[in-house]
Amino acid sequence: MSISFSLGGRTMAAHRVFCIGRNYAEHVRELAHAMPAEPTVFMKPVSSLVPAGETVHVPPYGKQLQHEAEAVVWIGREGRNITAAQAGPYIAGIALGLDLTLRDVQNELKSQGLPWELSKAFEQSAPIGSFLPYDGSIDLEDFAFVCSVNGAVRQRGNTKDMLFPIKTLVSFLSRRWTLKPGDLIFTGTPSGVGPLVPGDRAVVESDLTGAFSWEIA
Repeated sequence: MSISFSLGGRTMAAHRVFCIGRNYAEHVRELAHAMPAEPTVFMKPVSSLVPAGETVHVPPYGKQLQHEAEAVVWIGREGRNITAAQAGPYIAGIALGLDLTLRDVQNELKSQGLPWELSKAFEQSAPIGSFLPYDGSIDLEDFAFVCSVNGAVRQRGNTKDMLFPIKTLVSFLSRRWTLKPGDLIFTGTPSGVGPLVPGDRAVVESDLTGAFSWEIA
């Protein structure tokens, strides 16, 4: 499955989906985790991406689907061993998305010391809105966003509250992988994660990107 994004007349296929866990202190506390000493990284397949306006189907093997609203970064240039100070030119755009999680499945996997893929990397687990071009004029460390479900606000986030800022994440990942054009980074969620059930409508929005929504079935 191939999913492409357009930005400033440029079209690029999604390459990999990196995800950062436990990147907001209040979210770490609400799930009763220890504060991380470095970014917590996991990945999703490209098939997990769901463009705005499409219907997201709840997987049949989980009972507690939850939303996690996040800022998402699009990598536009290949790079390795990038410093945080050098990271800006490697970022092509920023968007909003949802890291959907089967919380009951995740908790069971964690209790057995097993990987998270069944709870995080299922089909349609990464709804994503349209990208806003990044040219350095957007303050990546003061990017506010909101997630609402059926018109009720569930999450209010701002990247200024990240434990590991966006450019730090780009640097961290580039020291472990060669970043490629089309790589996406879901940068972590603030507190307020909550349930989604069939019939719900989830919306993520910011003043810069606009609003994007998905129906849950």
